[in-house]
Amino acid sequence: MKKVVVVMPAYNAERTLEKTIKEIPQGSVDEIILVDDGSKDRTVDIARGLGLKVIVHPENRGYGGNQKTCYKAALETGADYIVMVHPDYQYDARVIPFAIGLLELGICDVIIGNRVRTRKEALRCGMPLYKYIANRVLTIIENFVTGQNLGEWHSGFRAYAREVLTTIPYEKNSDGFVFDSEFLVQAVVFGFKIGDIPIPVRYFKEASSINLFESVRYGLNTLAILVKYILYKIGIKKFAIFGKKDET
Repeated sequence: MKKVVVVMPAYNAERTLEKTIKEIPQGSVDEIILVDDGSKDRTVDIARGLGLKVIVHPENRGYGGNQKTCYKAALETGADYIVMVHPDYQYDARVIPFAIGLLELGICDVIIGNRVRTRKEALRCGMPLYKYIANRVLTIIENFVTGQNLGEWHSGFRAYAREVLTTIPYEKNSDGFVFDSEFLVQAVVFGFKIGDIPIPVRYFKEASSINLFESVRYGLNTLAILVKYILYKIGIKKFAIFGKKDET
C-alpha cells in the first residue's frame, strides 16, 4: 500500500483547523503533519488534541519556510504521496482521494486545486475582484511562458508524488509566498506532469489571505520567476533553483 501524508502549513488557525481535519475523508490518508509557524493562538494545542503530528517553529519563518519543513517531515515518514492542505478551511479537503487517484495512475505527478471554474462563482464566493483579476492575468502569462494549460497557478491545494519532492530543490526557494510559484516553474523545468482538479472557492473572514501590498509584491516576484525561467531556457543564465539538489 502506498502511504499518503497530508501536510498543513499553519499560522493562527485555531478557528478553522478542526473543520478542515473533519473534512478529510476517513481512510484516505495515513498521517497528518501540521507545522506551526509561530502562531499566537491555540493552533498547536488544538492540533495535538486532534492527534496530529505537530512540528513547531519557535519563530515565524514565512509561508515558504513553513512548507520546506512540511515536505522534509513528510519525506522522512516514507510518504509516497504528499498533499498540502491549508488548515484555514479555504480549500476543500474532500477532493484528496481524487487527487491521489490521478497520481497513482501516473496521469499526473503534480495536482493543483483549481478554484476558478467561472468568474461568477469565484466572485460570488468571496474572491476579491483585484485578486480574481490578478489570478487570471498571472495564470494566462504563466501558462503561455511555460507551455502549460492550468486553470489556476495560485491555489494552496497541492498534491505531489514523492519523486517530485525528492527531485526539485525546493530548499533553495524563497521563504515567502512566492515559494508556490517557484515550485511550479521548477516542476516544469524538471519535466513533471502537472494537472488540476476543480475545487470550490472559499473566502471568509477566518481564511488566511495576503493583503493588497503583499499581493502586489507576490505578483511582481512571480513575474520575476518567469523571467528567470526564460533566461534559463534560452541558455543565458543558470539559476540554483533550476539545478539539481546537490548543485549550488
